[in-house]
Amino acid sequence: MKSLYIAVDFDGTCVKHAFPKIGEDIGAIPVLKKLVDAGHKIILCTMRSHIDNNAEHAHNSLKGDTIENDTLQEAIDWFKENDIPLYGVNDNPSQHRWTGSAKIYANIYIDDAALGCPLCKDTQGNIFVDWARVELQLQTMGVI
Repeated sequence: MKSLYIAVDFDGTCVKHAFPKIGEDIGAIPVLKKLVDAGHKIILCTMRSHIDNNAEHAHNSLKGDTIENDTLQEAIDWFKENDIPLYGVNDNPSQHRWTGSAKIYANIYIDDAALGCPLCKDTQGNIFVDWARVELQLQTMGVI
């Protein structure tokens, strides 16, 4: 399969909802690593933002720069700490060659707010992405 762009939300998708903190693990890491290992490009697509909401910070943070006390930076750091490289942050760099649209282009969107995304609920009633079922869907599609 060709390399795909996969947009992934953060809170409720990669981790449990705990904003502005980083929530508990929900099983996203091994599946995201399989996607990267299969050659796909992960784009973090989140409402978290840098303190001054400067898009340049997102670009610089991918280069290794650290921005302190910043909810978006904490999410970016979560990917770094888990050895999951990001292709983009709230942006698909390659789409700028063919469109000026602000909508992030991706082949697949994984988001707890997306219609049809498999969800589960813990004993406290928190709803989040069911990564075991997402993985099965991705396998069925031949993505991983």
